[in-house]
Amino acid sequence: MTIGRVNPAQRLDDQGITGLGNVYYNMIEPALVEAAVARGEGKLGKGGAFLVSTGQFTGRSPKDKFVVRTPSVEKTIWWDNNAPMAPDAFDRLHADMLAHMQGRDYFVQDLYAGADPVHRLDVRVVTELAWHGLFIRHLLRRPDATEIDTFTPEWTIINCPGFKADPARHGCRTETVIALNFDKKLILIGNTQYAGENKKSVFTLLNYLLPEKGVMPMHCSANHAVGNPVDTAVFFGLSGTGKTTLSADPSRTLIGDDEHGWSDRGTFNFEGGCYAKTINLNPEAEPEIYATTHRFATVVENMVFDPETLELDFADSSLTENTRCAYPLDYISNASDTGLGGAPKNVIMLTCDAFGVLPPIARLTPAQAMYHFLSGFTAKTAGTERGVTEPTPTFSTCFGAPFMPRRPEEYGKLLQAKIAKHGATCWLVNTGWTGGAYGTGRRMPIKATRALLTAALDGTLAGGTFRRDPNFGFEVPVAVPGVDAALLDPRSTWADQAAYDAQAKKLVNMFADNFGQYVPFIDEDVKAAAIG
Repeated sequence: MTIGRVNPAQRLDDQGITGLGNVYYNMIEPALVEAAVARGEGKLGKGGAFLVSTGQFTGRSPKDKFVVRTPSVEKTIWWDNNAPMAPDAFDRLHADMLAHMQGRDYFVQDLYAGADPVHRLDVRVVTELAWHGLFIRHLLRRPDATEIDTFTPEWTIINCPGFKADPARHGCRTETVIALNFDKKLILIGNTQYAGENKKSVFTLLNYLLPEKGVMPMHCSANHAVGNPVDTAVFFGLSGTGKTTLSADPSRTLIGDDEHGWSDRGTFNFEGGCYAKTINLNPEAEPEIYATTHRFATVVENMVFDPETLELDFADSSLTENTRCAYPLDYISNASDTGLGGAPKNVIMLTCDAFGVLPPIARLTPAQAMYHFLSGFTAKTAGTERGVTEPTPTFSTCFGAPFMPRRPEEYGKLLQAKIAKHGATCWLVNTGWTGGAYGTGRRMPIKATRALLTAALDGTLAGGTFRRDPNFGFEVPVAVPGVDAALLDPRSTWADQAAYDAQAKKLVNMFADNFGQYVPFIDEDVKAAAIG
C-alpha cells in the first residue's frame, strides 16, 4: 500500500522496487515520531525528543564502505582511500537486498542536498526504520508540497539495517556494507543502524560530483555577519576541534554546521539541519544546542537517560563517546533561512593540538593554507583510546579523508584557486593545549579563542603586528586586545622551553613525514610552505 504524497510517476514500483509491504512517502515529523514509537524503535523523551540507541554500531564503519569500480570512474577515484567493489558483486548485493525487502514496510523521503538550486542534488532515501526517515528529513533539505508532486530522484539510497551482507558473495569485508555505484546512481547500506551513514553517503556523492562543476565541497561549518551574507566565514575542522561550537556565534548568522559548497555564486549549505555531539554538552557554553535535546522530534542518539524521569546524562559515555543529536536548522535562533552566503572572506582551519606547540591563531599564505588543508591535522589525547598514553597526531586530509572519493590534491588545488580568486584570508586556529602537552598544560581558553576569531572576522586582527613562527613559517599576532599576550607565544607558556623546542621539532617532523605523500602532486610554492 502506498501512503503519503509522492510524484505519481516516481513511486518505488517505477524504480523496479516491488513486492514491499506498506510504503510511507514523505511523512512529516509528527507522523514519523508516532511511527517510530509505535514500532518500538525508541522512546519519546522530554519535550518530545526521540531517544534511540543505534545498537552495535555507534559510529560510521569506514572500512565497510565501497565504490563500485566501473570504467566511468576508474581514473577519477582515489582508490588508495576508497575500497573497490566489482560491478557483478554490487548487482548480487542489490538483488539480495531487494529480496530482503519483500513484504516489509519502508519509509521514503524525497529531499534536496544543497541549498543552491543550481547545484543541489535530488535524493530519495528509502529506509527500513521510521526514525532514519526522521533523521534524514532533518539533515537534508525538504521540498515543499508542490515540489514533491514533480520530484524526480537523481540518486537513491536504500538503507536496510536488517540486511546482512555476505562477504564472499558480495565482495565486501563483513556483514556490514555501504556501497556507492556512480553508474547506477544508487547507494546500498546494510547491517548498521547508525544514521550518520545516510548523511555521509550524500556528502561523499557531492564531494565527487561538484568539483566537475568547479564547486569546492567542504567539510566545514559556516556563518556570516548579521544582515551581510557577503561577510562569510568557513570553519574546517575534524571532530573535537570546535567546528560546531565556534560557528554557532550568537553575533553572526549560522549558515550550517558541517558540509558546504563554494561556487562562483558563493557559499551554500548542503544540509537543512545539524548533527551535533552531545557528550559533555554545556548549557551555559552552548545553550541553543543544549535546548534542542529537549525539543520535539530532535533525534537523540546513544545517550544514557534515567528510565523514570527521562533526564539525559550528558557526561555518560558508557554507550559511546559519539553521543549526538540531530535537529532542523531552524531550531537555532540565528540560523540562516536560505542556507546561502557569499564567497568566504575568511577561511579558518581548526586544530586541537594536544602537543601544546601551535599558537592559538596564525595567518596563512594561500600556499600554507593548502599545506594545512592537505595535512588536516588534529591530535588524540591520552586515554581516548586503548594504548594511547601520550598525544597522538591524526592527519585526515582535507579535514575529511573518509568522504573524499577524489585525490586530495584535486580538492587542495580547487581551494587554492578559490582563495586566490576571491582574496580570502586564511587562519589556523588551535583549540588544543597551551603551557605544555596534554597532561601538563591546559586547554586553550574558549574566551580567548572567541576573542581572536572575532578580531580575525571583523578585520582588526589583520591590521596588527605579526611575527614569523620559526617552526611552521606562518604569521602569529603579537598582541590582541582582550587576550593574554603570553598565549600568543606558546613557547613562553612552557616552564621548560627546551622541552617546548623538542616537542615543536617532533611535531614539525610528523607533519613532514605525513606530507611526503603529496609532494609529487603539488606546486613548488606549497612545497616551500611545507618546510616553513
